[in-house]
Amino acid sequence: MHAIIDAAIGRSRTVLLLLVLILGLGAVSYVTIPKEAAPDVPVPIFYVVTSLDGVSPADAERLLVRPFETEFQSLTGLDEMTAVAAEGYASVTLEFDPSIDAKVALNDVREAVDRVKAELPQEAEEPTVNEINLGLFPILTVVLSGDAPQRTLLELANRLEEQLEALSGVLSVDIGGEREEVVEILVDPTMLETYDISFEALISQVSRNNRLVAAGALDTGAGRIALKVPGVIEEIDEILSMPVKVDGSTVVSFEDVATIRRTYKDPNSFARLGGQTSVSLEVKKRVGANIIETVESVRALIEAQKPNWPATVSVDYLQDGSEPVRIMLGDLENNVIAAIILVMIVIVAALGLRSSILVGIAIPGSFLTGIAIIFAMGFTLNMVVLFSLILVVGMLVDGAIVTAELADRKLDAGYSPREAYAVAAKRMAWPIITSTATTLAVFVPLLFWSGMVGEFMKFIPITVMMTLGASLFMALIFIPVLGSVLASKTGLGADGGKTAEKDKDSFQSELSAHPESLGGFTGLYVRTLKRLNLRPLATFGVAVAMLLGTYVTYGIFGPGVSFFPDVEPEFIQVQVQARGNLSIWEKDVLVRQTEEHLLNMPELEHVYARVGAGSSQNMAEDVIGVLQLELVDWNMRRPAEAIIRDIRAAV
Repeated sequence: MHAIIDAAIGRSRTVLLLLVLILGLGAVSYVTIPKEAAPDVPVPIFYVVTSLDGVSPADAERLLVRPFETEFQSLTGLDEMTAVAAEGYASVTLEFDPSIDAKVALNDVREAVDRVKAELPQEAEEPTVNEINLGLFPILTVVLSGDAPQRTLLELANRLEEQLEALSGVLSVDIGGEREEVVEILVDPTMLETYDISFEALISQVSRNNRLVAAGALDTGAGRIALKVPGVIEEIDEILSMPVKVDGSTVVSFEDVATIRRTYKDPNSFARLGGQTSVSLEVKKRVGANIIETVESVRALIEAQKPNWPATVSVDYLQDGSEPVRIMLGDLENNVIAAIILVMIVIVAALGLRSSILVGIAIPGSFLTGIAIIFAMGFTLNMVVLFSLILVVGMLVDGAIVTAELADRKLDAGYSPREAYAVAAKRMAWPIITSTATTLAVFVPLLFWSGMVGEFMKFIPITVMMTLGASLFMALIFIPVLGSVLASKTGLGADGGKTAEKDKDSFQSELSAHPESLGGFTGLYVRTLKRLNLRPLATFGVAVAMLLGTYVTYGIFGPGVSFFPDVEPEFIQVQVQARGNLSIWEKDVLVRQTEEHLLNMPELEHVYARVGAGSSQNMAEDVIGVLQLELVDWNMRRPAEAIIRDIRAAV
């Protein structure tokens, strides 16, 4: 280590150039590294679903579930299997050990399903294998609403879907509240009797003329050409003019016996925002894409399209996943800036301006170096990494402080700048390395944390190790080189000790004084430490007793242990439950009645209502609708508990 320090100080220009390159690389990495809310951890959980119309729950268990359970129980790495048999369908959920490759597990499940197919009833639907992917949750929900026809909202949503999916960071866009468009044919029975046309003949006429017929290929000798007969109906006029019956010179067409119009299938769900009919677009980002840039590009595209829309159509953005990341990044930057300022104030008061500058450089230098390494490892800047960076702020400056402080003492003793910083770095090398190693040793066990939680938490030890490792190089290599250059430029050295805070004689006299004779807190600490050293067994016993007493006291008076802390929620969910064979219209009436009591509450920023299909997933069977309430910022409202009490009273 001594040779490395001597080589670095002897080549100060090269080392400083390397420091500038590292800081520049770290800054570029901080700007370009993908940013997201949660780490992209593959979750090896799958569920297999199949259906059989009319089958009872007992028969579904015997005919559908049992074959799957028998085949799945031999899968490698399977941790837990849960099956549900219900009227008309069955599902099996498979949870694998997190150490298993999700792609390999998915292939094994698909192969097992293929083997089970032969044992299922012939009338059963094709089993589907679905993967639970946390990365496919929407990062932004765009809601189009207002006093406009539903056809207009759907056309705008379909147009936006194509444009948004063309963005580089967007994986897919799902439209909520979409209704399938159909062509409705209203047949006049009287006209059918008049022209002696059967209803079956009318329907078969449409199906026969709405086909794409492949006619094979034609080999011309100069090439092979694929032929097809296009017969797909694309316009309503094509149906209206289609002949139904020919009797001599009389041709009966569709428009003579039926009325045709464009419409939608009967709804099976409704969606509203603020009481207005709405259509939502759920935007999902690609793996590794920057969530902040993706959301910004989505918002920019929509804002550019708004001038072309009807004035009655409004746009709202719900569940913005980039906002927590943006807040965490701001907190990180604020913590770094505050740490630099506070450290520099303390160091200026204790050691002087030069030492404060050196220690202040060590903080962003360690951060940017750590982020550059994290970026090179292929990680994203997520919540766990940001938390780790904030956690490590107070650990970065210890090595830089002791190196700069000892170097200042050597300068005051008459050493040249190069000698002072070289001696300080060499003298403190092993203490700093040992101190950093003991800190890192605390985080090493987290690398071996098993299970799904361990897959998330592994980012903490990795980030801490990379950042503290960078601070080690800052304290022993870059800070000594930079300090020696700054000291030389300011004229401090062998003669500069006379103009320092303490001259050489006072420095030597201070060193020669016995520590016990010092006054103030330092002298009291030294005298107390001497007495404790004379009674090592008693001191050790008191330390052990304090340690055990801490655990016992927390066990008696502590509030307990929870996996997540209680924080102010951003959303409140109201579930509307009802029993009976209700139509979608009856369900909508009940949900709308509940919704009307909440629309005027000032502390609710958005009231998003979903009725029918899609509203009861992972909920009780009698849930007919869900109201998703988005609260205003926590600093502009009462506690959520008080708001929930008012909501319960209102509904």
